[in-house]
This record gives sequence, structure tokens and C-alpha cells, in this order.
Amino acid sequence: MCSGRVDLEFILRAFSNGMDGVFIGGCRLGECNYITHGNYHALNTAMLAKRLLEHIGLDPDRLRIDFMSAGDGGLYTEFVDSFTSQVSELGPLGEKEGLDEIELKARLEAVRKLIPYIKVAKGKKLATQFSKREEYDELYTKEEIDQLFDEVVSYYIDPEKCQACGMCRKRCPVEAIVGAKKQVHVIDQDKCIKCGTCFEACPSKFSAVTKISGKPAPPPLPEDQREVIPRAKAG
Repeated sequence: MCSGRVDLEFILRAFSNGMDGVFIGGCRLGECNYITHGNYHALNTAMLAKRLLEHIGLDPDRLRIDFMSAGDGGLYTEFVDSFTSQVSELGPLGEKEGLDEIELKARLEAVRKLIPYIKVAKGKKLATQFSKREEYDELYTKEEIDQLFDEVVSYYIDPEKCQACGMCRKRCPVEAIVGAKKQVHVIDQDKCIKCGTCFEACPSKFSAVTKISGKPAPPPLPEDQREVIPRAKAG
């Protein structure tokens, strides 16, 4: 599999499953046989993942990415042996960092839930390609990632604007929107992955979906108050 297909979810899932370290091996930079040059994307993703690990209190050295050709068996062995020794020194996941299993899993799951939001927020940077590996080292800063989480967005359907057209509910990839015919739709904030699909799907003539940054969404209307008031009759 091309290293460029290694997703943030794969990396974080491995740690959620209790792996003490994750190693990504890709083809040498600049030597990809395809125009996509997925190994650069893998490097970019790994650098972002390191910052995410750091944000939740895990040592970023538990993740490593290295590059070699298919014929570099010796080099591959060298990289893996080096990383294995490094992870052994770090010890079991969370132990050195002072995180118990329950807290660690909760932090990892919280970040995994936000992966779609992170990809949207950092889309331009994730698409960035540099010619030299060292240029990726400071692509993402600790302060930038802290801000990313401080300003996590929420999406809210304004009950005064919703006309129950159902577009947002049909398009939601995780079925986080509750609603029925002639009933104001509501986003289940516990299920929402903050991808923004509902915001894009809502017809401009309604503009019922609101993007909220840095604060929680208002509570939903009680079920017995969700009847849609047609615009023509409103007021």
C-alpha cells in the first residue's frame, strides 16, 4: 500500500488499540513512480499526527516515519531496529506520560472524533508539498494545534429557519441529524463529527445551519416544540 494512503485515523486507531509506537515506511522522497507523490502526503500527515499526540500528552517520538527504496532491506531493518529500541525506552503507552488507560483512551477517542474537522481546518496545509524533508518539521506548531482545539466548531440548525427539507439529514455521513417531515431538524452533538456537510447541504434560501466557533451549540428544542412553521405563515 502507498504510504500516502496512511490516514490520521489509522495512526490514532493503532494507539487506541494499545500500540506503544507506530512506524510508517514509505518510498524515498522524490522517487515515487506516480504523479501523486503520496510519500510527501504521508510525511505531512505524520507531522500533524505528532502534534496531535503532543497535544493530548503523548510523546510524539512514539510515531516515526522513514523512507527507503524497495531494495533497501538493510536500511529498513536499521530503521525498524532503531525505532523498536526507541519505543522500548519510552515504555508502555501512557506510562511515561503519566496517563492511565481510561484517560488515555478517552483523549485518543476525542481526537479521532474530530479527524474530519481537523482535515477541513488544515486542508491547505495537508496539501502542501516541500522539496526537503526538514521543511516539514515546523509545518505545524504546538500553538497552532492548541488553537485548533480551542476553536473547535459546532453546527446548529436554527429552528426559526429550518423548513424540514431533509437535505442536511440525508447528506450527514454519520446520521447525526434527527428530523422528520414538517419537523425541525436537530443535530445530535454527541454524534456530530463537525465535517460541515450539513452547512454546505442546507439550501441558501433557508440558511438554517449555523457554524459556531469556540463555544458549544445551544440546546435543542424539546421534541414537542419542533413543528415547522412555514415561512409564508410565520409571523
